[in-house]
Amino acid sequence: MAGVRFEDLSKTYPGRGGGDPVEVIRQLNLTINDGEFLVLVGPSGCGKSTLLRLLAGLDRPTNGEIRIGARPISDVPPARRNVAMVFQSYALYPHLSVRDNLSFGLRRSQARSTLQRIQDQGCRATRSLPKPLRVQSIREERIEARVNAVAQALELEDLLERWPKELSGGQKQRVALGRAMARSPEVFLMDEPLSNLDAKLRTSTRQRIVDLQRKLGTTTVYVTHDQVEAMTMGHRIAVLNQGRLQQLGTPMELYTWPSNIFVAQFIGSPPMGLLPVTVGPSATLILGGKRVPVEGTMAELLLQHEGQQLTAGLRPEHWHLAPATNRNLQAEVSHCERLGNEQILTCRLNDGGHLIQVRSSPDNHVNAGDAINLEPDPTGWRLFDADGEAIR
Repeated sequence: MAGVRFEDLSKTYPGRGGGDPVEVIRQLNLTINDGEFLVLVGPSGCGKSTLLRLLAGLDRPTNGEIRIGARPISDVPPARRNVAMVFQSYALYPHLSVRDNLSFGLRRSQARSTLQRIQDQGCRATRSLPKPLRVQSIREERIEARVNAVAQALELEDLLERWPKELSGGQKQRVALGRAMARSPEVFLMDEPLSNLDAKLRTSTRQRIVDLQRKLGTTTVYVTHDQVEAMTMGHRIAVLNQGRLQQLGTPMELYTWPSNIFVAQFIGSPPMGLLPVTVGPSATLILGGKRVPVEGTMAELLLQHEGQQLTAGLRPEHWHLAPATNRNLQAEVSHCERLGNEQILTCRLNDGGHLIQVRSSPDNHVNAGDAINLEPDPTGWRLFDADGEAIR
């Protein structure tokens, strides 16, 4: 096992039809620790999958260097990088059984002479016979032991003789994971491996991947669009946008202290609501005709920005339904999503007409069109300057 480091990495593709080149990765510097589970998130086209392809050796970087441990690998052929990739489409070999799919990478790890290959094939052909009648191959016995261990870990023992077309989506995904595990690589690469599964199966498989990674301790780079996967699986999350790293940190660091407006709106579901405000005296924010207080660490920073126009952000759980007072904000409910354990209210503020989302208890009986009053949590405000960067 080893960590991964991207140093000033860039990747540019030629423009289509003689057009301008397309810069997908831009001067990226990122260190992934040994044994870490890092989740890459970002909008479509931000460079997540390209970064995996560069690490796997399926593409070459335009500039910069990639290291696994201390070893530079930008010029190393894919087969010698000791990384294993799990694809979104599973990429199982349809003409091979589950057993042979699991062992595929192991059988190609070393060159074999013609005599050795004949011996290996004889061992595989006679493995169902009584032991005295089997052709012996130490290599094949080791592969068989490794395949059986992986099959047991992923509960695939009863599926080893099936063909991929006879498997469900969840079973195919487990086989794809097992094929990567069998090689004991230094780095696992996973490109949206759960996107083709239904919601219930995605939850159980997500937990299985986390448990396996914790047990194996293998450095893992995981690409996803799913907010729940990003927040629950990774030790750290790296947010990309237009090929640039926006923020790197633990899930709660990104959720609680986003580094800019992009991260604030991308991390969290529903996203952070943003409002244009003016900084008033005595650590207050002026929104329309209302003045709302700010408390905690942000209050101290506000004293340096009095009179400035900023963007203020508040998470949905930091809005509270409250009685009508001079300090609370009046709003009208536009839409209500009842989720059982909670409800998400989309509200339009009377001051300024801005839309926000409020996370509320299911016990609050609210319907579209109702007039409500909202009290913002004074410790929950996050502030961003004119360039969209967080004031911290």
